[in-house]
Amino acid sequence: MDNPQLLRIQENLKQLKLNRTGQQLEMLLQEASKNEISYSDFLDKLLEEELSLKCEKQTALNTALAKLPFIKTLEAFDFSFQPSIDVKIVRELATCAFIDRAENLVLLGPPGVGKSHLSVALGLKAIQKKYRVLFTPAAALIVNLNKAYAENRLEEKLKFYCVPKLLIIDEIGYVPVDVHGAHLLFQLISRRYERGSIILTSNRGFGQWGEIFGDQIIATAILDRLLHHSTVINIKGESYRLKEKQRAGLIRKQLNVPLPEGGDLDSVSPQI
Repeated sequence: MDNPQLLRIQENLKQLKLNRTGQQLEMLLQEASKNEISYSDFLDKLLEEELSLKCEKQTALNTALAKLPFIKTLEAFDFSFQPSIDVKIVRELATCAFIDRAENLVLLGPPGVGKSHLSVALGLKAIQKKYRVLFTPAAALIVNLNKAYAENRLEEKLKFYCVPKLLIIDEIGYVPVDVHGAHLLFQLISRRYERGSIILTSNRGFGQWGEIFGDQIIATAILDRLLHHSTVINIKGESYRLKEKQRAGLIRKQLNVPLPEGGDLDSVSPQI
């Protein structure tokens, strides 16, 4: 590029951090000249390109900050394999209107039925709509709250977990929680009550939460706040992971134990 004016424009774009425009300037100018694009249309296209780049960068940053364990989209979820899920409800959740209303979502079901996939996919939808999201395994959350309590930093840690508009707590019930940890979790859920949304996944029915927390009273208190404004999806299906192993011939189909007909999660033992 030998044109002094173009060089100056390039430098100014660099100073303004309009990187995409700087990279595509010559091409955009040639296109505008060839198609006789008006000044306003040319400016509109430049701003659209820059805004698109900034949105992509912000989405990538917010996705990293959300600490998602993997990237799985709603479009990749096989609803045909889990007919117990009402697709209309999930599509409505994907609008993220429940986050605006500070409502919760609880996903119940045995291991491998897609609870974490759905929670992450809805988290990605929220990030795309510019909501702050944070994902945490339940066990890690309890450990962090206990550690903060021991270090006299509980208030700071509670505020940290209350910042995201959507907090995803994965796998309640896989590891027992002591009574003190349950009380700390209750404090967090109470702080977020009617202020921020929670997506929570569990392999245990609500009737078993007293066993999880070692205290029926605190379990009832947690459920009271969690379920007051919430959607509950109970997935009564087979494991995706077992399905893939069956396809590969690694296990026999008989090893896959379905839920009893007409039963729910409270009527079976956890399949870990």
